[in-house]
Amino acid sequence: MSDDQTPSYVEKGGFERDMNYVPDRITRGGEKPEHGPVNGELWPVEPGRYRLVAARACPWANRAIIVRELLGLQDVISLGTPGPTHDKRSWTFDLDEGDKDPVLGIHWLREAYDKRFPDYPRGITVPAIVDVPTGEIVTNDFPWITHDFFFEWRDHHKPDAPDLWPDDLREEMEEVMQRVFTEVNNGVYRCGFAGDQDSYEAAYDRLFDALDWLESRLADRRYLMGDSITEADIRLFTTLARFDAVYHGHFKCNRNKLSEMPHLWGYARDLFQTPGFGDTIAFDQIKAHYYVVHSDINPTGIVPKGPDETLWHTPHGRERL
Repeated sequence: MSDDQTPSYVEKGGFERDMNYVPDRITRGGEKPEHGPVNGELWPVEPGRYRLVAARACPWANRAIIVRELLGLQDVISLGTPGPTHDKRSWTFDLDEGDKDPVLGIHWLREAYDKRFPDYPRGITVPAIVDVPTGEIVTNDFPWITHDFFFEWRDHHKPDAPDLWPDDLREEMEEVMQRVFTEVNNGVYRCGFAGDQDSYEAAYDRLFDALDWLESRLADRRYLMGDSITEADIRLFTTLARFDAVYHGHFKCNRNKLSEMPHLWGYARDLFQTPGFGDTIAFDQIKAHYYVVHSDINPTGIVPKGPDETLWHTPHGRERL
């Protein structure tokens, strides 16, 4: 089974995500960060030194691309974008001239992993940050990559960068993001990779319970945490952007479409039409990744033609909230 983030299976056909990543972090001065664990090495923030490798097809990588855009880090951290399809070996840079990343000079992302950890035994995942001078992987710990873009790279943010982690909302935001991760971001995969009927139906119920909670939460607030965009919105958006195109059919999350949940659909379009969000979405790559790579779920490899992408540009009416 090939997946964005290395799935594994548990008893009775359930799905459990492998959450073991390279735990290194990039921090200001390479010093102990204000938040979070230090379970690996600390690397110093240095403009121009690191390359973010993030496939536009992958929701977890898409988060990092959006945060980089919103904070104005494009000239500080370069971006490499693997193509949407790959085999069990690795994501590949088949969209680039000569099928190699123009900065790292590699075809397989695995090359950066193996250079630091010979015969790296876990999944080759995106997003990943690579140290350009050595060509070695620094980290692929996706929740901390975006967190540290905000806190540790602050000296390099654009002047009008949004406050993605408001101090007064952090505790509640952590709770919201945890539920979004377990029940929605991961919930669609729990449905799609279920190994038996009971596991699938339990996963389905959990997912739509969470979506109903979000639909209610967004009825009287523009964004998840209130009047401004936070990291919580970014983490939810990348799943919503893929819902009707992939998860509804391919992962059997078909109680209803996103476009049939008025508050969530308006919210998703509001974000999509915000600079830094919709312009990072490549629906053709998203559909190619899921429908081609997951050959055990879709053995024909046929990629659906729809849905109509122009609907994402229709008025959302969320300004009134």
